[in-house]
Amino acid sequence: MELIELFSMQKELDAFIENSRDIHRDVFIEKGLALTIELAELANETRCFKYWSSKGPSEREVLLEEFVDSIHFLLSLGNEKGYKIDRWPNVQQEVDLTKWFLKTQEVILSFIHNPEVDKYSQVWQYYSVLAYNLGFTFEDILAGYISKNEKNYERQRTGY
Repeated sequence: MELIELFSMQKELDAFIENSRDIHRDVFIEKGLALTIELAELANETRCFKYWSSKGPSEREVLLEEFVDSIHFLLSLGNEKGYKIDRWPNVQQEVDLTKWFLKTQEVILSFIHNPEVDKYSQVWQYYSVLAYNLGFTFEDILAGYISKNEKNYERQRTGY
């Protein structure tokens, strides 16, 4: 399965949610804010910035779930604007996670305020670097996305 197939899966999930919730308006900004929140939740679980604490990061499964929560919104934003990327960028660059989370937040906000395709691609590049530094392969992300996608449908069916 390629990344492009996830765009289709996300489009179906978004349509299901919007139909279930009777949403007939542009929710691009809400999805943009949701993406920034999911990135912050991932940062919180890594604990990379918590210099005051000796507690380590959350378990790998927790980190992966937070990561794929972001991927859901990133895919959704691309679908909203008609932007898609065919393949996972796979950028292997070691970074300071704290600084990278801030830089990733900046590129997300830049895209939200000026949604151009090159800015969208840049957000994917930044997420690829995050994945590399967190030890996630595309296969991990794919499996995590599929699992969370099913969970999101179930949540919608049960009144989440």
